[in-house]
Amino acid sequence: MSVESHLAELERRHTALKKEIENVQTLPGADDLKLTDLKRRKLQIKDEIARLKSVETLH
Repeated sequence: MSVESHLAELERRHTALKKEIENVQTLPGADDLKLTDLKRRKLQIKDEIARLKSVETLH
Protein backbone atom coordinates (compact mmCIF):
# COMPACT_ATOMS: atom_id res chain seq x y z
CA MET A 1 0.00 0.00 0.00
CA SER A 2 1.44 3.36 -0.98
CA VAL A 3 1.76 6.18 1.54
CA GLU A 4 -0.86 8.21 -0.35
CA SER A 5 -3.44 5.43 -0.28
CA HIS A 6 -2.68 4.71 3.37
CA LEU A 7 -3.18 8.40 4.18
CA ALA A 8 -6.46 8.43 2.26
CA GLU A 9 -7.69 5.39 4.20
CA LEU A 10 -6.68 6.93 7.53
CA GLU A 11 -8.46 10.18 6.65
CA ARG A 12 -11.57 8.21 5.67
CA ARG A 13 -11.51 6.40 9.02
CA HIS A 14 -10.92 9.70 10.86
CA THR A 15 -13.97 11.24 9.17
CA ALA A 16 -16.08 8.18 9.93
CA LEU A 17 -15.09 8.31 13.61
CA LYS A 18 -15.89 12.03 13.73
CA LYS A 19 -19.39 11.34 12.39
CA GLU A 20 -19.88 8.45 14.80
CA ILE A 21 -18.82 10.64 17.75
CA GLU A 22 -21.29 13.31 16.67
CA ASN A 23 -24.06 10.71 16.39
CA VAL A 24 -23.35 9.20 19.81
CA GLN A 25 -23.26 12.65 21.42
CA THR A 26 -26.77 13.42 20.15
CA LEU A 27 -28.23 10.35 21.82
CA PRO A 28 -29.91 10.83 25.17
CA GLY A 29 -27.77 9.21 27.86
CA ALA A 30 -24.70 8.96 25.63
CA ASP A 31 -22.24 6.32 26.81
CA ASP A 32 -19.22 8.21 28.17
CA LEU A 33 -16.94 5.18 27.92
CA LYS A 34 -17.84 4.64 24.28
CA LEU A 35 -17.29 8.34 23.54
CA THR A 36 -13.90 8.25 25.26
CA ASP A 37 -12.87 5.20 23.25
CA LEU A 38 -14.02 6.73 19.96
CA LYS A 39 -12.19 9.99 20.70
CA ARG A 40 -9.03 8.10 21.65
CA ARG A 41 -9.13 6.13 18.39
CA LYS A 42 -9.75 9.32 16.40
CA LEU A 43 -6.76 10.98 18.06
CA GLN A 44 -4.53 7.96 17.35
CA ILE A 45 -5.50 8.14 13.68
CA LYS A 46 -4.88 11.90 13.63
CA ASP A 47 -1.42 11.33 15.13
CA GLU A 48 -0.66 8.64 12.54
CA ILE A 49 -1.76 10.96 9.72
CA ALA A 50 0.51 13.72 11.04
CA ARG A 51 3.42 11.29 11.37
CA LEU A 52 3.01 10.00 7.82
CA LYS A 53 2.70 13.51 6.41
CA SER A 54 5.88 14.59 8.18
CA VAL A 55 7.76 11.53 6.87
CA GLU A 56 6.38 12.19 3.40
CA THR A 57 7.70 15.77 3.40
CA LEU A 58 11.18 14.55 4.35
CA HIS A 59 11.43 12.48 1.18
